[in-house]
Amino acid sequence: MSAIGALIGLALAIIMIFRKISPVYSLMAGALVGGLIGGAGLVDTVSMMTTGVNDVVPAIVRILAAGVLSGVLIETGAAETISYTIVNKLGTRHVFLSLALATMLLTATGVFIDVAVITVAPIALVLSRRLGIPVPAMLVMMIGGGKCGNVISPNPNTIIAAENFHADLYSVMMCNIGAAVIGLIVTVYVVGRFFRKREQADLSVVEQERKDLPGFWASVSGPIVTVLLLALRPIAGITIDPLVALPAGGLVGIIIMRRGRQTITAITSGLGKMTPVAVLLVATGTIAGVIKSSDLSTYILEGLNSMHVSEILLAPLAGILMSAATASTTAGAAVASSSFSHAIIASGVSGTWGAAMVNAGSTVVDHLPHGSFFHATGGAAELNIKERMRLIPYESAIGLTLALFSTLSYIVMSSFS
Repeated sequence: MSAIGALIGLALAIIMIFRKISPVYSLMAGALVGGLIGGAGLVDTVSMMTTGVNDVVPAIVRILAAGVLSGVLIETGAAETISYTIVNKLGTRHVFLSLALATMLLTATGVFIDVAVITVAPIALVLSRRLGIPVPAMLVMMIGGGKCGNVISPNPNTIIAAENFHADLYSVMMCNIGAAVIGLIVTVYVVGRFFRKREQADLSVVEQERKDLPGFWASVSGPIVTVLLLALRPIAGITIDPLVALPAGGLVGIIIMRRGRQTITAITSGLGKMTPVAVLLVATGTIAGVIKSSDLSTYILEGLNSMHVSEILLAPLAGILMSAATASTTAGAAVASSSFSHAIIASGVSGTWGAAMVNAGSTVVDHLPHGSFFHATGGAAELNIKERMRLIPYESAIGLTLALFSTLSYIVMSSFS
């Protein structure tokens, strides 16, 4: 199938998403049109689409299982405890660091980045009023921290990338730790300098809105258990699949927090948050199947070679381009990893690092206005469209930092192997 057909189908999907048509139907329509224009018949096009869906089904099952941990963190108040604790421990002198770190930790533990921003936003608004710091500056810190946490998290974007590259989830998460730390530093101490911050003495701590929140260590017990279970494979050779590790961490956490009565509510809530993601991934599977069947990856590799650019850049570039098309980290990582994994591995990049670099690349422009993240975060910070649009360059710079240092980490590590 020709690359032109795949590109036209992808362009159609983007246009439909911009026109506020459901991303699910936009991607499916783009896949169908792309296959037909690319020279495949109707039967073959549908076959490519269903094959693409079959490829992402294992990841979808694991993502649904991850809903248990996410639901427990949100419904029990554990996410609130984590954010309040970090902000109060660091104090208002380090307000940028505290907001970025709180959102980073929440996202790293498995909370969706938009949910993490929404959770920390009320604290940020209080601090903004107390310290006279512009709300947009606070939002950039939260988004930057969330992006850093997203590349080292058991969130859907990491799960789908690891699955499509047949890589170990824990190893993919660990690959981007260095990039995440650098990204946090750039967010707070480089991007933060573009916003005026008034220096003053620490004020009183930010009071928790709820008085029945669990303790900090009980709140982080679930994510810790999950990470330890996933780490057994590279450390001890014992494989605990994310399908087991993610819900196990959530259930252990809810027991340690003594919130057993909230188990059903937390599980139901988590499933509700993951279901739209699972449906979206079905749609991304259809267009990924069409792209994978085309010779688009061949043309991209030839283009990189003609420009004397290393083939290593295919992984982060794929993540960047696909996240720009879908305005979603998860959808971008899904399409990029499913469509280009074979070409990336064929270029000599390991599956683990391929998944890590695609994941990092998917954070660069996942915040464009045709996606839900743009509007959800803007609403949480009470910004209008114009104010929210002004933050896009700062968010992109943070995402580009993550992609750049993820790629540099691979180059450094591969030089020693």
